[in-house]
Order: sequence, then C-alpha cells, then structure tokens
Amino acid sequence: MARRPTVPALRLAILLAALAAPPALAQSGGSGGGSLHTPSEPPIQRNAPVYYQADQASYDRDAGIITLAGHVEIWQGDRVLRADKVTYDRNTGVAAARGHVVLLDPTGQVIFADYAELAQGMKDGVLANFRAQLADNGKLAANGARRIDARVNELSGVIYSACDACKDNPDGPRLWDIRASSAVQDLDDKRIEYQDAVIDVLGVPVAYLPYLTTPDPSAKRESGFLVPTPGNAKYLGAFVEMPYFWAIDGSSDATITPILSTGQGGAMDLQLRHAFNDGTVTVNTSLAQDEGSLQSDLFAHGQFAIDDEWRWGFDIQRATSANYMRDYLIPGYVDVLSSTVYLEGFGQGSYSRLDMNAYQGLVTSIVDSELPFVLPRYEYSFVGEPDDLGGRTSVEAGAFNVLRSVGTSTRRANLSLDWERPATGAFGDLWKLVLHMDSAAYDATSLNLLPTWSHTQSASSAQAMPTAALDWSWPLERTGGGTQVIEPILQVIAAPRGSSYGVVRSANGTPLYINTLIPNEDSFDFQFTDATLFALNRYPGVDRLEGGLRANAALHGTWYFGNGQDVDALIGQGYRTTPNPAFPTNSGLSQTVTDVVSHVSYTPSDFFDITSRQRFDHQNFDLRFLDAIATAGPDWLKFNTGYIYEAYNPYTYYDTVPTGILLANRIVPNTFVPNGGYLNTGPVNEATVGANVTYGHWKFGGNVIRDMHLGTLSDTAATLTYEDECFIFSANYYRRYTSINGDNGASALYFQITLKTLGSFNVNGL
Repeated sequence: MARRPTVPALRLAILLAALAAPPALAQSGGSGGGSLHTPSEPPIQRNAPVYYQADQASYDRDAGIITLAGHVEIWQGDRVLRADKVTYDRNTGVAAARGHVVLLDPTGQVIFADYAELAQGMKDGVLANFRAQLADNGKLAANGARRIDARVNELSGVIYSACDACKDNPDGPRLWDIRASSAVQDLDDKRIEYQDAVIDVLGVPVAYLPYLTTPDPSAKRESGFLVPTPGNAKYLGAFVEMPYFWAIDGSSDATITPILSTGQGGAMDLQLRHAFNDGTVTVNTSLAQDEGSLQSDLFAHGQFAIDDEWRWGFDIQRATSANYMRDYLIPGYVDVLSSTVYLEGFGQGSYSRLDMNAYQGLVTSIVDSELPFVLPRYEYSFVGEPDDLGGRTSVEAGAFNVLRSVGTSTRRANLSLDWERPATGAFGDLWKLVLHMDSAAYDATSLNLLPTWSHTQSASSAQAMPTAALDWSWPLERTGGGTQVIEPILQVIAAPRGSSYGVVRSANGTPLYINTLIPNEDSFDFQFTDATLFALNRYPGVDRLEGGLRANAALHGTWYFGNGQDVDALIGQGYRTTPNPAFPTNSGLSQTVTDVVSHVSYTPSDFFDITSRQRFDHQNFDLRFLDAIATAGPDWLKFNTGYIYEAYNPYTYYDTVPTGILLANRIVPNTFVPNGGYLNTGPVNEATVGANVTYGHWKFGGNVIRDMHLGTLSDTAATLTYEDECFIFSANYYRRYTSINGDNGASALYFQITLKTLGSFNVNGL
C-alpha cells in the first residue's frame, strides 16, 4: 500500500515534471502520490507533466538523484512506466528503472524489460531483455532494444511469434517463430523489418530471408506483398500468384495480383475498394490470355445511402467466357451471371424497388439469346396497421418490361390486394377470413416461342382472380407424459375457375395448340408440399392463377416430451369441385383430389434429429416427392445424411417445344407438352452422406452426393483443418463428376497455411 509522501516526496512531483518540456507544476493529491487529471479535462499531449506513485520516495540534493521504490508507477499522459525501483538523475535527465519493468504505450503495446534507461518523457531509452505483447497475441522479444522518440524500437537478437508456449514444456520451441539478428519496429508506420531472418517450425529452420518486412499485428491496412500462392491446375498447369496490397489512402485500397502459369498465358487480377461518405464500391476484374485469346471478367458491387429511407446500388457480373472462369479458378463461377442496378426505399410497413437486370449464361445448355433483359422492373409492397374491423390490409404491386432476342418479350403491370381478419371462437378455435385479389395486364410479342409456346405471335391481354378464403383450426392440448397438441385444420376457398392456360386437343386426344394469351414469366418453379397446401395460389407468381371452388384439410400434431425432445407431424390433402388442367400432369394438383402431403420431424435426444417432407399419389399412394435430412452424434462427432426424390420438376422444361403443337402453321414433333402433357425424363433422385469430427484443435468434414437415378456419384468433398492461437492449416478436396461445357468433371485439391498476424500461404491443385 502506498504511504503518504514526505515533504521531499512532494517536492519530487515538481522535479519529475522536468522530464517534460515546457515545465509544468504537478499539484499534490491524496495518499501516495501526485495528482491526476480528471477525465473531463482535455487529452494530455506529449509535453504534458509527469506524475508518480510509489511506496517510498527520497531525494539526494547533493547528487541530484531522485529515488522511488516499491510499486512504482509513473505516467505522462497515456504513457505509463511501472517498476520495482526508479532513479532519476537531474543532471543527465535519465530515469533508470529496475525489476519487473513494464511500459504501457498509448498504441496498446505493452513492453516488459529487466532494466530500462529512459529520457525525454519515456520517449527515448534503452532496454535490456526486451519483451513486447502486441495485438492479436503477437509476442516480440529481443536481447536489447533502443527506443527512439516512442516511434521506433531498434532491436538486436530478435524473436517473434504469435504462438503460446506449450503448457507441458514452456521452455520448448513454439509451433512457429521468426528469428533475426536485428529488427526495427516502426510504431508510426506499423511495420517490423527483420535482417537475416529465419522462420522456424517446431524449432526447425525451414526458411532463411536476408530481409523480411511484416505489418505490426495492430496494423489493419498496410501496403506490401502478400504471401505468394503456388499451385497446379488442370487447365493452368503449374502457376504462381504474387499479390501486392496497396493501401492507397484511408478510404481506398487495391490488391494487384499477377498470375504466371505454364499452361496458359499470363494474367493480371485487380481488386479495388473505395469507401465514400455515403457508401462503398468494390471492383474485381482480371485480364488474361486463355485458350489462345484475350479474356477478362468484371465483378463490381456498390451501395449508397441517399437518406435514412432510400438507397441505390449496383451488382455487375460479366465474363468473356465460361471456360475462362473455370480455367483460372475465378470465384463466382455459376451457371448464370446476373447484373443489376437498383433503387430501393424502406418506409413504415412499406418497401419499394426499381431495378434493371441483365443475365449471361456460362454453360453450353444456356443460350444467351434466350435470356431476358429486364428494363426496368418495379415492385411495391405495403402492410397496414389493424383497422377498425380488426383486419389488416396489404398491397403488392409491380410492373416490368422483359426483352428477349429469341423468345417472348413481355410488358406487365400487376396489382394484388389482401385483407385478413383473424378471430378466436368460444371454444378456443381459431378463425381467419381472407379476401384477396390478383390482377395483371400484359402486352407480349413472340408468344409462340419460349417460354409460353402460344398459338399466336402477339397479344394484349389481362386477367384477374378474386378469392375469398375461410381458415379454421382448433388446437387441443393434453398434459401427461409431456404435452400433446392435436390440431385439425380446414380451409375453404371460393374463386372463379380461371384459365386453363393449357393444350387444346382433338376428339382423339391429339394436341392441337396451346390456348393462352397470358405469358409465363414467374410461375414455372413450383412444388406442391405441405408448405403450399394452404396457399391461395400454389403458383409462385401471378402469371398463372389457381381458381375454382376448393377445400384443404390437414391434421397437425405435436408431442413435447421435455428436455428438448419432441415429435411434430402433419398430413393433409386438397379437394376441388372440377379438375384444373392448368397444372401439369404428375404435379399432384390437376385432378379433383390432390396428392397427399405430409411432414414429420423427430428429435428423440440431443444426439439425433430427423426432418422429412413427403408427397404421395392420392390413388395408389406411390411416392412422388421426398425430402429428408437427419443428423446424429454428439457435438464432437456429427453424421448427416439427406435424400431428395422428385418425380416432377417443371422449370427444367422451360424452353422445350411441345409435342404436335401447331406453331407457325407447322406441327412440331418428337417433344413433350409442358402444360398438361407428360414428362420424358427420369426423376430427381439424390442422396447425400457426410460427417464432421472435432477433436481438440482438429476438424474433419466430408460428404458424398450420389445420383440414385443414374447410379453415379455427383460430387465428393473433404476438408481437414487444424487451428490454434497462432496457426491454421487446412486441406480441401473436391471432385465433380458431372460435366460442364464438356469437361467430363474436374477435381480440386488445395492447402492453406496461415501464420496468424503474418498471412496465409496457399497451394492449389486441380
């Protein structure tokens, strides 16, 4: 405990102030030392006075020596010195600190030493047995150090690492470290420059560098070369990437990466980032010689705030060819690239968006001329507050202009209105009345081409569908052996029959033509499951509307066993007064009785759970759809498996010409009818098996995907990772068995080594 200073010690506060220029008077405070500035005062500058606290203080007038002993703490501004003993020589202006010396810098760096001689307000000095704790667990040690203006530390006999010492062998080697004969730590530029550096792994030298510079761990953005990435790829051959990071200014930076390869020409990759006051822009682009020609790509993203409610932005994705992205392992390699520019606003219960979109196909099965330009599209949604009747109104509106070089071009405006009123009955039963209206107006050309295949080339048309629905459910609860809830659910929907959008056939069933003037841009990808059993329109959009008088019924049950154990299940079916030929055959929705849909989820313990959805043919109960996923095992060992079976997949046949349909006065043979016809391909039938293992610092994961219909593997993948406080190693393997652009599949194997606070080292193979 600090004692009340004697009279000489009070004078000492004034003498210590001589360490700073110009001199300033330190007022005496409470027990044990000089006064402190209060937090409300302005920040203390470099020339601020020096304050102290110690158990004992003495002053030798003849020698001009001030001595502080026992829990000594001296501070100037936000710089603090602690030691067992400190002597200050007024003649030389040098303070000598001994025993458990600790120096705290305003940068957050903490320096330890056995002995230190400091001057100029602790900004200059020399230290023996220097040790520093840096950001992100970085540790820097040296036999000796020279401190210059609190900006530079010149070190000799240096070692740096971010690894902790082994608990069982604290004097043993670290997992990795950098040893050097000398080094300079520049605290202003936040860099450490090593001379004659050796990189050790488990005490074994693995690399020698006559000169090495690394960012200080506290640095977030510093210019310099990043770790090169060598590798070998199927289409590149042997290659090396040599990235350079350029911190242009406080709001901009760039990463420039030359790529040299033996299989292709050279390449240059550029990533540019810039932060504005109201948003950010990121641009990724590259230029390369590939397959004998000059190739490039552009991926750009930007978003800007206009005010608190409005913002605008863009996403640009373009490439000269799919093979170029595949060959150079460019991230973002997908079937279709999309580009958009948008303006969107957020209000109280409302949302508005105006955008323009373009698409580019990257596989041979996708024809760019058949992909649309959307110039522009507008959408608006609003959900109101409860009204005086207890109901809530919502509005969905929009318009778009879809242009195709080959295929239907469509102009559409749509409006959907919805009013819902929930209520609770006298017996706890739940009611909901829904009044709904969908409407749309169209102007279309080339209707006789994809995706509509109509019998006419151009048409202006409109459609509307008013719908009224009444939902009822009655959840019944029972306790004993847990909690059980049984809930019957019933829905009745009344609407006009609407259009069939379908095929006109002759008396013997021969298809003659598709009888519709309504284009189809948003209603291909639908799936009938328990999730859509009670939907007013089971199509996902408004280009196809489901009408007619119909009812849906289901039984829902849940059993909560406690301790997180439960089972949840539902089974249901739909009924219509008349068939609906607008739905394709085998969709489960075209007849007066729908297929049976269900779901089951079961969690018997913390070690196992399974969830599945099913659809069964209502006549023979054949399986039409199954999606199941299960996990098993403790946290350190998790197995997972999944299975999907789908007999009908309508969006796959988007651009298939119907069989025998009269198009441009000729019959198109040898194809099938997507609207009310049949399918000529096998079902989706796929299984996935995987596992994840965690053991200490190690993690392993792997999975296999198999096409059960074709009896072949689709994909396999595996990853192995080790991570501790200073080091990450990962190995990743991926194998694709399916063919893209005729490549007959591909493999990828790559490794990554990360020395935390320094960087990553990658080795790729394909």
